Amino acid sequence: MALTLVEIPLDLTKFEKNSKDMQIIETAISCRHTAEELISEDRHIDALERTVEALRTLRDFSDFDNKEFRALLAGLLFDLSEIHFALKDYKQSEKELEILFKVLESLIKDDAERFGKYHIMAMELSTRILRSRKKTLELLVKQQINAGALYDKVNAGVSAATDKLVDSLRNVGQLLASTGDYRAAMKFYAEAIKISKKRSGRVNRKEVKMTIEMAKIMMRERQMRPRAKRLLNAVLPHAIALETIELEEDILALLEIIDADIEREPAWKTLVHKITTSAKAKIKKASKDVEKQTKEEIEGIEAGVALEIVESDVEKTVKKAGKLSRKERKAIEAAEKKRKQEEEARKRIEDKKKEHLEEEAQVAGEAVKKIDHKLRKHLEKGLEEIENNFE
Repeated sequence: MALTLVEIPLDLTKFEKNSKDMQIIETAISCRHTAEELISEDRHIDALERTVEALRTLRDFSDFDNKEFRALLAGLLFDLSEIHFALKDYKQSEKELEILFKVLESLIKDDAERFGKYHIMAMELSTRILRSRKKTLELLVKQQINAGALYDKVNAGVSAATDKLVDSLRNVGQLLASTGDYRAAMKFYAEAIKISKKRSGRVNRKEVKMTIEMAKIMMRERQMRPRAKRLLNAVLPHAIALETIELEEDILALLEIIDADIEREPAWKTLVHKITTSAKAKIKKASKDVEKQTKEEIEGIEAGVALEIVESDVEKTVKKAGKLSRKERKAIEAAEKKRKQEEEARKRIEDKKKEHLEEEAQVAGEAVKKIDHKLRKHLEKGLEEIENNFE
């Protein structure tokens, strides 16, 4: 299924045509359109790079509380989370969703009609991530059992099982990365590359491809990014020698992302911190204002708002001073009670759905832990051997 980016329409009429803020917005939108084209070509790594570039551009915007700025930021966070979901990095996708929810909360307080539907879309993405994570854990159990059986065949001298074992180890590595266990994933990849290279006796396209995949996983651990860079630089000459343009482009794009590394930059951290803290403050203030307004309205009604009633026999209008009648008060209370009950019912249904998915994911996770640990003993040589093989 093709990935479709969320489009949040912006009102740019409030910005001067040649102002700095307008230029920043136009640059970010241009990056976003490029990312969308790259996604349509299944070039998700390149799309990630363009989205990161758009976010970096927003750091120089003059007013982080501006509604259109926040709407654009929300759209980019949607993109980022969707791209990581497409890359099966569910852990990172969830992190970006957390920031997105904070940005959306303040936008909904300002304009629920305009932004309310995007909160629902974010909830749907959250549910998709949970379902995918559960499915991944179930597949992981099967793949680990399969890898164990293939190890036994290889050790028994069945040479035809070697290629299947490499693919199985690679699949286990991919699934572990999707669950967020990056270090275990790298060990399985290292073992797959080692066995594959030993069988072929040289570095072929498959080993280069697996090495790039392992470097992508390394990049998800901040402290492993320098090592990922060394590994990519080591494998780049092999990709060039094999004349694999697509793999060369992937390597160069990953190196560019590592060099740019937006998460390391204090300016980016400051932007996210300002936005999230500002959102919390605005929500708190809005809640207080609503509470105060409601209290004043109730006091105004009870203080003696004049109400007109018609007497059917004489068509005479009279004023009713003082407090509301018992019947009117009961009607108001009943309506409010019904509204609260409906709201609580909706919340209970939503919580139950999420709780059910989390429980299923937990059960599958526990099943993974029970798998025989005999595979781990084959993976103790570490990643240095892989780096040395390519240098």
